[in-house]
Amino acid sequence: MMKTSATAPSTHLSIYKCLWLVGLCLFFFSSYNLTNSFTASRADVTSIVFSWESLIPLWSWTIVPYWSIDLMYGLAILLATSKQSVKTLCLRLLTAQIICIGCFLFFPLKFSYERPALDGFFGWLFEVLMGFDKPFNQAPSLHITLLVILWQFYAGYFKSVATKYLLNIWCLLIALSVLTTWQHHFFDIPTGLWVGCLCIWLWPDNGQSLFKNASRLKNGKWVTLYSVFALITYGLAVYFKHEALWLLWLAGALVLVAINYLLLGAKGFQKQPNGRFKLAIVILYLPYWVVMWLNSRLWTINHAYPDMIEDKLYLGRIAETKTLKAYQFVSVLDLCAELPIAPFKGNYTLIPVLDMTPLTAAQCQQSAEVINQYYQKGKLLVCCALGYSRSATAVIAWLLWTHRAQNLDDAIAKVKACRSSIVISKAQRVILTEWFLQLKKG
Repeated sequence: MMKTSATAPSTHLSIYKCLWLVGLCLFFFSSYNLTNSFTASRADVTSIVFSWESLIPLWSWTIVPYWSIDLMYGLAILLATSKQSVKTLCLRLLTAQIICIGCFLFFPLKFSYERPALDGFFGWLFEVLMGFDKPFNQAPSLHITLLVILWQFYAGYFKSVATKYLLNIWCLLIALSVLTTWQHHFFDIPTGLWVGCLCIWLWPDNGQSLFKNASRLKNGKWVTLYSVFALITYGLAVYFKHEALWLLWLAGALVLVAINYLLLGAKGFQKQPNGRFKLAIVILYLPYWVVMWLNSRLWTINHAYPDMIEDKLYLGRIAETKTLKAYQFVSVLDLCAELPIAPFKGNYTLIPVLDMTPLTAAQCQQSAEVINQYYQKGKLLVCCALGYSRSATAVIAWLLWTHRAQNLDDAIAKVKACRSSIVISKAQRVILTEWFLQLKKG
């Protein structure tokens, strides 16, 4: 009886895995082949190819790592150790297929070089491949998109350093093989990489859809602004083409930022509890981060260091390593959702808030409590991108909560006397005022 009871969950998980594997395989081959055949019949299919790509050699042996992704695909599903991990992995793989197939249909491209005939075992592998794969279905490379998802899975599955090194080398060979087998042009690679990261972003490791419980936020101004910037950037990339196509990366990041302001809020940036970001999220948002980091540095060029508001309590911009070390901070409260903080080994709490948006009453309360807790332990930095608004609001909330200020104007004046550039919006003042009134009633 004990044995039967113990093996039942394992049997159910195995069946669950097999159902996903069969379903994904059927969907993959049917959708991929139909799209390939449909695109082959179209007369409007072009290519995106750079002149230097003619220098890329044809290495027939790389057909082996190219083919190996099929084994990695099926094995990953079978190796997943829980129903949640199976579900997350398979939803990412399914999403990858849907997005790539959609791009193949609406933005068809073809490979423009003629591959010469090849002999031997490698030639046979190419012959089998071309039996169902035609030189269409190019960008984003589905091969690269799936590789990104599988690479992350195996990186989490394997524990030893040696195995991880071998995994990274083999995955890099697979990535290289899409070029050296003359299956894809270079443009297909970064677009496939971005879509793979997008699938990971859409289905976080907790197994819950990023859009679960999403609701429309009152950030119309910023949604419009980022949407317009995304359209302009996309237009420039399409108009100028060639190297300007890298602007598509920025356009994609801006679209995600607009979605965050419209529906997801701060959780759309997926900043981790340690103040850092996972690699897939870094890749998605990188050009936006570069712009935002430069913006934070330009705005604070004459105000690079934190200001002491009270003994042991400092207010400043998102901290780099040299600032954390120079001031020997024991604790950090981070209000910035969109930028990473330098590695920090002390007490750290993240309360992510979107840039240019007010803290809620709950966030004001939480910030005040965290500051008060850390204040007892030593030097504390409260920070956001600039150290002018979100973090300033947190400090003001603490001054009110601990009765170090008599009212809101008094609290703002105390902070402004130490850091004159702080800005508290009208909306934020209303929230702070209502929250403070509730405190006094309590």
